[in-house]
Amino acid sequence: MPADDSTAASAAKTVSADPEIDRLAIDTIRTLSMDAVQKANSGHPGTPMALAPVAYTLWTRFMNYDPAEPAWPNRDRFVLSAGHACMLLYSVLHLAGVERLDKDGRKLGVPAVSLDDIKSFRQLDSICPGHPEYGHTTGVEVTTGPLGQGCGDSVGMAIAERWLADRFNTPELKLFDYNIYVICSDGDMMEGVASEAASIAGHLKLSNLCWIYDDNTISIEGHTEITFTEDVSARFRAYGWNTLEVPDANDCESMARALNVFKATNDKPTLIVVRSMIGYGAPHRENTAAAHGEALGEDEVRLAKHAYGWPEDAHFLVPDGVRGRFDETLGARGAKAREDWDALFKRYAEARPAKAEEYGRMRAGWPPDGWQRDIPTFPADPKGIASRDASGKVLNAIAPYWESLMGGAADLSPSTKTNLTFDAAGDLEPNNYGGRNMHFGIREHAMGAIANGMAVSKLRPYASTFLIFSDYMKGAMRLSALMGVPVTYVFTHDSIGLGEDGPTHQAIEQLATLRATPDMIVMRPADANETAECWRAALSQNAKPVSMALSRQALPTFDRETYAPASGVAKGGYVLAGAGDETPEVILIGTGSEVSLCVGAYEKLVAEGVKARVVSLPSWELFEGQDQAYRAEVLPPAVTARVTVEAAAALGWDRYAGPTGAIIAMRSFGASAPGKDVQKRFGFTVDAVYEAAKAQLTRDRAL
Repeated sequence: MPADDSTAASAAKTVSADPEIDRLAIDTIRTLSMDAVQKANSGHPGTPMALAPVAYTLWTRFMNYDPAEPAWPNRDRFVLSAGHACMLLYSVLHLAGVERLDKDGRKLGVPAVSLDDIKSFRQLDSICPGHPEYGHTTGVEVTTGPLGQGCGDSVGMAIAERWLADRFNTPELKLFDYNIYVICSDGDMMEGVASEAASIAGHLKLSNLCWIYDDNTISIEGHTEITFTEDVSARFRAYGWNTLEVPDANDCESMARALNVFKATNDKPTLIVVRSMIGYGAPHRENTAAAHGEALGEDEVRLAKHAYGWPEDAHFLVPDGVRGRFDETLGARGAKAREDWDALFKRYAEARPAKAEEYGRMRAGWPPDGWQRDIPTFPADPKGIASRDASGKVLNAIAPYWESLMGGAADLSPSTKTNLTFDAAGDLEPNNYGGRNMHFGIREHAMGAIANGMAVSKLRPYASTFLIFSDYMKGAMRLSALMGVPVTYVFTHDSIGLGEDGPTHQAIEQLATLRATPDMIVMRPADANETAECWRAALSQNAKPVSMALSRQALPTFDRETYAPASGVAKGGYVLAGAGDETPEVILIGTGSEVSLCVGAYEKLVAEGVKARVVSLPSWELFEGQDQAYRAEVLPPAVTARVTVEAAAALGWDRYAGPTGAIIAMRSFGASAPGKDVQKRFGFTVDAVYEAAKAQLTRDRAL
């Protein structure tokens, strides 16, 4: 519905209107964006030109954000899901005078985005890359660019605010009440991840979430009528959202009325549909696909500036009074709100010191005291338990101590064993935001993006499904790694060992895909005690996501009196058996369920007098992070008789097998049958590993 003129007075504190300086500031955003794209000869000028009034209204009249303290915990969050329009954000960050922080949150005494930074848009090492990058540019709350991801992240951020408010607020001392504002595009609305996220946001009634949809009807191939004709507002109303319309992006008052309605809505999220004209002011590019993803050209830039009444030959011009306008609106309002919050937190710390300390620890990324004290040690058991079951036990031993450790599964927690079962855990549901068990529904892609949004909000999320369905969430997982946020992905049913569900559910190439992702730590434990150590290692770092691959079937629990302790997991790989001083004749290397096959073959070889060694290699990434001396100690380069064993794609195993080693791996899809029958069919048996080792020894001795 249109924004209502009768809406109550704005909750946002504003200074007196000054249409002339407001228009000048809006056109400054437009011209900075045009000039930066033109200088780079690369980028997307059209959307910043169209949405400059929307962004200006939001930031100067509504956002609670202190440019001098851009990491202030109760600040409103702004997410540019339409990340291609990043010059809109960089221009605002520059004009607002946001201060730059280092990776530890310390002020550097320089602007987050200087005019020189804008001039180096899209250049090597620029603070203004081609899409917004979290941790690279102060003021960028999440990395966006792949469309729909910012929408998904924003739902996680909104959930985080609700959880923080539930845990820390008191009736007298309300620490958290911030909002999340998102600008999204036609492309975001088309992407499935945004639809999944919108559905769960509506279900959870996240009234602190406002999406501003730029309905400019243009995509790269032309007008969206060729592909996208649905009624978006009707779809969102069906999701349970409040929907508003702003007929003209240039109408700042209409935009303000819509934002006031959002702020007055307390039972559902809000979608504001804004009609805009892409490339506004450019006479030959306005309302065309040509304004979307390429520089306008010098002549068109001059004509657009002429249309704005701007000096046509001026480049990167910031007129007098524009920065001052941001200072007296956003700056003054944000500073007052932040100062009030600082005073509030001081009173809070006096009244509730333990809670204040808890939040301070969360914000810093420090683990709570004693979180490892109840991690179980599993007794030797030849029958053992599935690593998914061991994981569930470990998770429930840690979570009572780690207050912000929370998450769930894509409708699979009974299978992935990720449900928190202790009394205080509870379910996170509408109007019960303090729960720690999350029900994502069958929405894997949104689950990953939501977890990212929670992680940048300083919670410690985990997300779970079958390993095969990691494919459905890979876009979000890649951004976890790119942002360096500590999301833990718990994947079960990790191989052909799951059996009867067959090749549609048996992961083959997924481990190789995850290992190929930079800064993603992949862990595949061999038994229950390795599983415990994987959780210990995953939660002991806070700069990378972790993917755990866990079994459906039971795995033997090794006797650690006979074999090496599982603490070797912390180094990614270790000598499990055959760790004597003598150089081995053959090395058997495995991960996960196949390590027990290596151990079985090892025992046969040793009985024959062969100097064999078993190396458990649960995490390639952690192992490669060790120094060369340690890696050579575990895998002596002189020993070329090697067998690697993993019930997954062979890709990458040559680095450990060497040019002459044997690689026992999957080179096809699996089959539907009981797990042991499938494993035998594809050569994953003790005898197959033993025979491969014997062949390696024969070859080696013949040289």
